[in-house]
Amino acid sequence: MIESTKNPGVKTLTGLLKKAKNRNEEGVFVVEGRRMFEEAPLEEIKKIYVSAGFLDRYGKDKNIADKLEAVGYEVLRDDVYEYASDTKTPQGIMCIMKQKKYVAESILEAPNPLIIFGENIQDPGNLGTIIRTAEGAGVTGIILSTGTADIYNPKVIRSTMGSIFRMPVCYVSDMVATIGAARARGIEVYAAHLAGKESYDAADYKTASAFIIGNEGNGITKECAGAASKLIKIPMKGELESLNAAVAATVLMFEAARQRR
Repeated sequence: MIESTKNPGVKTLTGLLKKAKNRNEEGVFVVEGRRMFEEAPLEEIKKIYVSAGFLDRYGKDKNIADKLEAVGYEVLRDDVYEYASDTKTPQGIMCIMKQKKYVAESILEAPNPLIIFGENIQDPGNLGTIIRTAEGAGVTGIILSTGTADIYNPKVIRSTMGSIFRMPVCYVSDMVATIGAARARGIEVYAAHLAGKESYDAADYKTASAFIIGNEGNGITKECAGAASKLIKIPMKGELESLNAAVAATVLMFEAARQRR
C-alpha cells in the first residue's frame, strides 16, 4: 500500500492530472470514478490506482475484481488517494489510459460524415459536453483548433461521461485549410453565426455535413466563417443574441440526427 504523498507514483499521477505537458509527453491521460473505470477499454488501461476504502467496498464485485486483476493495480491509503485526486468527492479509483491518435483525414473520409469543427472552445465543461452529446447524436468525428482546450483535461474527461473512449477527436493547426479539405470532399460545412440568414432547421443535413462551433465569447473567427459553405442561425426570442457553445452544438447536432432518422 502507498502511504505517502511523496511516493514517486503519486507524484507522477498528480503531474498527469495537472499538466497537459506531462500527459502529452507520456501519451496518456487519467480518468476517475467507478463508471469511467467500468467503461474504460481494457487494452487501453496502462495502470490503475485504488483507495483502500474502494477496495474494501467493491473488491469482491466480480466484474471490478476481474478487471483489476487483468491490469494490476496499486492501493493508496485513503488520505493519500484524496490528495492525488482531482475531484472534491473522490470515488476511489483512477486509471491511467493511453491517448488515442486520430487524424483529420480519417474523420473527413468517414462514410456520410457528420462532423463538428470546434474553434477555440475554452471551457472544459463545454468541450466535454460537446463530445458526450456528439456521441448521442451520431456525430462521426470532432476536429478542433489548437486554440481549443485540452480534451484530456480532467474536467473535460468528467464531462464526457465515457464518450472520450469512443468519439474520434483530433486537433489541427490550420482550421481554414481543414474546412477547405472537407468541402473539397463534398462535405457541406455550416457555420452557426449571428450573420446567418437561413434558420438552422431549413438546411439539409442528411448527406455529408459539418458544423463549426466557435469560442464562447467571440464566436467563430472571420476566417473560418468565410471558409464555410453557408452561415446559419438559431432563431432567438427575447434579448438573447446567442446560446452557450455546448447548447448551440446540441441543437444543431440533434437536428441533423432527426433528419437522418
